[in-house]
Order: sequence, then C-alpha cells, then structure tokens
Amino acid sequence: MTDLIQHTLDEGLLTVRLNRPDKLNALTNAMYARLAQLFEMAEQDPQVAVIVLTGSSSCFTAGNDLPDFLERPPTDLQSPVFRMMRAVMALEKPLIAAVAGPAIGIGTTLLLHCDQVLVSRDAKLRTPFVALGVCPEFGASLLLPQLLGHARAAQLLLCNQTLSGEQAVQWGLATELCEDGAQCQAAAITLARRLQRLPAEALRVSKRLLKAPQREALAATVSTEGLLFIERLNSAEAKAALASAMRR
Repeated sequence: MTDLIQHTLDEGLLTVRLNRPDKLNALTNAMYARLAQLFEMAEQDPQVAVIVLTGSSSCFTAGNDLPDFLERPPTDLQSPVFRMMRAVMALEKPLIAAVAGPAIGIGTTLLLHCDQVLVSRDAKLRTPFVALGVCPEFGASLLLPQLLGHARAAQLLLCNQTLSGEQAVQWGLATELCEDGAQCQAAAITLARRLQRLPAEALRVSKRLLKAPQREALAATVSTEGLLFIERLNSAEAKAALASAMRR
C-alpha cells in the first residue's frame, strides 16, 4: 500500500507524491496513515529542509476514496485522516503544494495549510461537503472566510462551486499559475530549492510566527469540525448522498 504514496529525499528536499492514478489519487485510510507518518518524520528529520506535496501531472487528488471511506469511516479524532491533519498543522518546515487537475474535498482544504500553492490552468478545486451530506473539515470553516470573506467562502463550502487554477490564484487560494502539470511541478521544485538555500532555523521560526496567532483556534475548529463530520456520516441524509455518489 505504501507505494501509493511515493517519497524521495534529495539533498534536503522531500517530495511526497500521491500515486494512485487509476483512482484519481483518491485517499484511503492507509494512505492517510502513511502521509501522517511521512510528515511526522519530515518534521523531526534534520536532513529535511523543505517538503513538496504533489500528485501526477494531471491529477492532485479526487479526495476520499468513497468505498474505503464508507467501509472504514472515521469514528473518532484518532482516525488516520485526523492524524494526518495534525501532522500537517505541526509542520514548521515549509510545505509547498503542486496541484494539477482535480483537487476535491480534502484536496482543497489541505492547500489552506500549505505555505505556497502552485496550480496548473486545468486545476479544479472543489469542496462538495454539503452535497455529500457532511460538513467542512481541516479548519476550512475558519480559514476560508478569513482568506476569502464570507460570501466567497460560502460559494465554495455551501454552493459546491468549482474553481479553475486561474480563479484559485485570483481568489488567493494559490500563489502561482502554471500552464500545465509538468510546469507546475517543476516550478514547485525550483521554489523549494530557493527556500532551501535560506537559513533553515530562520525559516522555521518565521513560519511558527505566521501560524501562531490562530494555532489554538485552528486546532479547536479542526476538532469541532471533525466531531460534527463523524456525526453527519451517521445521518440518513449523508448515507443517502454518499450512496448516490457511489452509484455515479
């Protein structure tokens, strides 16, 4: 299973790649557990200076793998997906995302925790939580209104709007627009190497300061969202919506 999450460490740069192309890089519990392990290891490993997270040149991730998700849903905040969230939020080393094609659900909310997000023109960001009968996760109900204002956050979280790569940059969800997935990934590596040449401890301290003002509020929001998400999964509404999505 671990080959579905590939990683390479090259002179201080850790590249983590989602590698499940036949399922649009949909994430299973085992993949969340592996991602959590890699991020935890990266934070502790002095050889890692910068992390790049990506998928293929045509797909970031379709979000949760629904069959796996419904067979083994999260039951508490110790479930693999929440361990992965905590590992990402604990990172003091720079995290860069290179996003091409679909970035659905947690594929979008994860980007809110990255220090830089590069997207291709064909990127498609969407958070279909309400459409699936559940609720926002990974702090999206706090971070998106802060970043976009209430109305635009509601377009994403309530209205199921899809953003293109160009719109993601215009709205401030991404920092750089690239022509295609290959260029996006190459640009992310270039940026990572540039950060890598900077004093490492100064980077860590600066990132810690950037995150500090809302660290407690974010952790509380992620926990509240997570418990409500688990509760919603057990609702008749969510069961019907997810069953319908499975049939499509």
